[in-house]
Amino acid sequence: MLKKILIGSGVLLLTGMFFFGRDLVSYVRTSAGLAQEAVVDAVPLEFQIRRARTMIDGLIPEIRKNMHAIAREEVEVERLDRQIAQMRESLASEKAAIARLRDDAASGKAKVMYAGREYTSDQVRADLAARFERYKVNEATLAGMEQIHAARTRTLQAAREKMEGMLAAKRQLEVEVANLTARLEMIEAAQTASSLQIDGSRLGRVRELITDLRTKLDVAERMVAAESQYPGEIPVEQADKPDIVDEVTRYFSADQATLMSANRRE
Repeated sequence: MLKKILIGSGVLLLTGMFFFGRDLVSYVRTSAGLAQEAVVDAVPLEFQIRRARTMIDGLIPEIRKNMHAIAREEVEVERLDRQIAQMRESLASEKAAIARLRDDAASGKAKVMYAGREYTSDQVRADLAARFERYKVNEATLAGMEQIHAARTRTLQAAREKMEGMLAAKRQLEVEVANLTARLEMIEAAQTASSLQIDGSRLGRVRELITDLRTKLDVAERMVAAESQYPGEIPVEQADKPDIVDEVTRYFSADQATLMSANRRE
């Protein structure tokens, strides 16, 4: 199986070299780039914004790590400050003692009194030489400590500036992500509004139908009213009205005839 795969890969490679020649690598890279872009474009914008927000949150551990390093360096620099201050004070005291011993050694006195004790000129000179050597060593040590202090101060300042830049960049990224989120919400709202406009067109068609029906009913009502105003043809001949005298005479004449007929039967 592996042999078939290798043979197939070789055939594809040779075919590509035959058609594309030296440009095969460029075509492959371009195709891979296009495929990658297509995959990225297929990812929903909401997911990509959430991914950006997650990446920003991922900066927090690095920020905390740098903050811890800065705090530790601040402690070290403060410790160096105290050590340098103590050494400067000690060197000032040693310098004063050396100056006194030098003056006494240069005075030519055979013996000198210090703190209630008497010392010979040779003892003073020996102590002066020892103190002077120790002073030079301590002075060199102080110079080294000051150089270290200056270097660590510069490093600390650079770390602080880096931290400030990182925090500013993080805040800027958060603002940009918030802006992207707002723009996405506006787009989604516009898409929702466009879908609502489709429903509005349906409502418009219903309103149009109702208006048409209302118009037809108005026309029908007007037709009925018009027909009631013009009921038919105009009567040309006047109908005869019954005479009231004749009507009463006929009525009572009928009653009299009925009474006479009844008497005859009796």
